[in-house]
Amino acid sequence: MKLSINGIKEREAWEKAGITLPGYDVEAVSEKAKKEPGWVHFGIGNIFRVFIGGIADGLLEEGVLDRGITCVETFDYDVVDKIYDPYDNLGLSVILHGDGTREYKVIGALAEAVKAQSSDEKQWNRLKEIFTSKSLQMVSFTITEKGYALQKADGTWFPFVEADIKNGPDKATGAMAVLVAMLYERYKAGKYPIALVSMDNCSQNGAKLRESVLTMTKEWQKAGFVDEGFVEYVSDEKVVAFPWTMIDKITPRPSEQIAADLEELGVENMQPVITGKKTYIAPFVNAEKPQYLVIEDSFPNGRPALEKGFGVYMADRNTVNLSERMKVTVCLNPVHSATGPLGVVLGYDLFAHMLNTNDDMMKMARMIAYDEGLPVVAYPGILSPQAFVDELFNDRFPNEYLGDTNLRLAVDVSQMVGIRFGETIKAYVQKFGDASRLTAIPLGIAGWLRYMLGVDDEGNKFELAPDPMNEELQEQFKDIVVGKPETFKDQLKPILSNERLFFTDLYKDGVGEKIEDMFREMIAGPGAVRETIHKYVG
Repeated sequence: MKLSINGIKEREAWEKAGITLPGYDVEAVSEKAKKEPGWVHFGIGNIFRVFIGGIADGLLEEGVLDRGITCVETFDYDVVDKIYDPYDNLGLSVILHGDGTREYKVIGALAEAVKAQSSDEKQWNRLKEIFTSKSLQMVSFTITEKGYALQKADGTWFPFVEADIKNGPDKATGAMAVLVAMLYERYKAGKYPIALVSMDNCSQNGAKLRESVLTMTKEWQKAGFVDEGFVEYVSDEKVVAFPWTMIDKITPRPSEQIAADLEELGVENMQPVITGKKTYIAPFVNAEKPQYLVIEDSFPNGRPALEKGFGVYMADRNTVNLSERMKVTVCLNPVHSATGPLGVVLGYDLFAHMLNTNDDMMKMARMIAYDEGLPVVAYPGILSPQAFVDELFNDRFPNEYLGDTNLRLAVDVSQMVGIRFGETIKAYVQKFGDASRLTAIPLGIAGWLRYMLGVDDEGNKFELAPDPMNEELQEQFKDIVVGKPETFKDQLKPILSNERLFFTDLYKDGVGEKIEDMFREMIAGPGAVRETIHKYVG
């Protein structure tokens, strides 16, 4: 069985294998999207295909959506060449339940895949056609937090951003420059309205996207590439809207075992690939069943019936903000970012296995969510924080079938510490005057910095997960030697006081010295990390 338009015409074989096929005409909904695009998505990796693509697939099944999503890749063009084109843009969703059962479904909602590559004239012109279509209602994004970043921690432009500002719209390379270049085409074509919907896991994601878009727009205006009218167009949220969202679905990297199981069922060529840019991706996506997507209902050119999608809630901005704060700053992500890097140092591959077998790590995880997070979280109205955390610890976190790794949870943590820890720390300062009563969150921050040394708790070296600050932090830590606490002096000060990282100065908040003390204990020698965790949570 081939995952292709012709392959899925052999319906009997797929059904015999227990794989559900689209109940709609995949070619027709793709053709409709090519002629009259309505929904474009930037960043077309795993979470997009299984979650956003899955929502669109469900809406197509119900007959409330009549065209697929236009998929745009801004960073890793191998994804188009290796995962979209060879499979006729079809995906395969594998939902993993805690009892070991699985749901297989072919996703046919991905209409076409376009490379946002200004050096490729054909692809670039196609992107312009899409963005100048009156029918286009929304562009959504899963490009990760760093996709919106224009500046380094010291406030200077990233080199590629500097080049984008200097070279202008026709030679755009970064995601934000590509987006602004396409908005300029839309503006010139008729100033058509549009909603730009960040679905990335960061606080006030719509505001972050808007800030980056406006910054790039104004820099291009200063350089003479765009006119004042374009700045006004992008600045008017009644015309170009930036709805906020909260997104939640645990999506580990594709499992080789699942690839083998699919091939055993008769589906050809399911093995994951690692692209030149280190994206780990496969023709299928494996994920958990629970999902939440809360979207601010601000769509100046109309929108699909998103509220009919599984796990989707349409709401006002305040409700989205409270839902997102609940999840990203309290209930889920802080647990991942605090315990995932520590799990790597302790030698645990799987996150769920670590929590299920290490009492101290489970206690630490529960302390972060229940003891330190819930007391300062606001109730968002549509979701109960207590019920959300209960579901995490009763059903989601213990699910070993998900195969989520601690190393995945350690990716890009430097870009997330401000959101995932800084907000709760600031809430404690506001409520109690300082955050000194916190224990598990400072322990998590110390654990992340200990992880950055690239040496496990037994003294063996390991490779760090990708993070834009790896080099910078390793350079700062180069004199720190595990087993020689005296080599630790004041190397953490520039990090823990960096308000660009944490959105606050942790020393002023009363936790900087505590983190330093915990870090010092963690580098005492072999087994020191385990002992330090036990000391503070045991």
